[in-house]
Amino acid sequence: MELRHLRYFVAVAKYLSFTAAAESLGVAQPPLSQQIRDLEDEVGTALFERTTRRVTLTRAGHDFHVQALAILERAGEAVERARAIGAGTAGIINIGLTGSMLAGPLGPALRDFARTYPAVDLRIHEMSPDRQIAMLKSGQTDLSFLRCPPEDADLVRVCAWTETVRVVLPRGHRLATGALRLSDLRDERFVFLRLSDSLFANYLWDCCAEAGFVPSITYQAVEAASLTSLVASGLGIAIIPEFVARLAHADVVYRPLEGPPIRADVFALWMAPKAPLIGNFVDLVRSGPAPAD
Repeated sequence: MELRHLRYFVAVAKYLSFTAAAESLGVAQPPLSQQIRDLEDEVGTALFERTTRRVTLTRAGHDFHVQALAILERAGEAVERARAIGAGTAGIINIGLTGSMLAGPLGPALRDFARTYPAVDLRIHEMSPDRQIAMLKSGQTDLSFLRCPPEDADLVRVCAWTETVRVVLPRGHRLATGALRLSDLRDERFVFLRLSDSLFANYLWDCCAEAGFVPSITYQAVEAASLTSLVASGLGIAIIPEFVARLAHADVVYRPLEGPPIRADVFALWMAPKAPLIGNFVDLVRSGPAPAD
């Protein structure tokens, strides 16, 4: 049984006339009659009662008509959804990230994308940077946002947005005012992003080494936002991405660094080829938030 058999059947059921149904379908009447006979043979019972004066549905035909309409409607919905997914306006995006990413342009981008593409289901998965790569490669996520992503021939990456860093200091700290350079931090205790699973943390370590010192680390955390709370508790100072510093905390101050810039740029990563849905979302993130109403 093919969908065209159902379309032919529904047309005859609508007009209760093989001639009128054939005209509406743009086919000749004899082939239409043959298609209906073939359908009845496959179903195993008559769907129409035919006389020289009229055509009517049998009891089986009435029930089959309801089911056929539902099947054709579902088939039409499937076609439309496939077209929308192909155009990047429907479907599911599984996004891997650390929660601190939402402090930057990604948060507004999620909002704007949901408004623009309501048929897309955006699913957020918070995880450590190293696990994001594994999840991408296994197909469990479609897209990730990372600082200092690894060089990997299997992954495509583009810069999603640029960002620098800020130093987080306890309020009242001796370095809380005035110009500040990275070398000024050589004697401080640090709370740091976890070096074992963050290339960005290793990049910050290297920046400190280039400034002439090895950071003395007291605690390590997965989330940049967690570092602020550790600083507020008096456990050390921290270097965090610029946008994370927007999450104000009453017990700390955020200071820029002078000298060679320390980058905290964020990259979007995905497995090739890029699906239209992924492309639409990445393009929106890179274009920045929509103007406020």
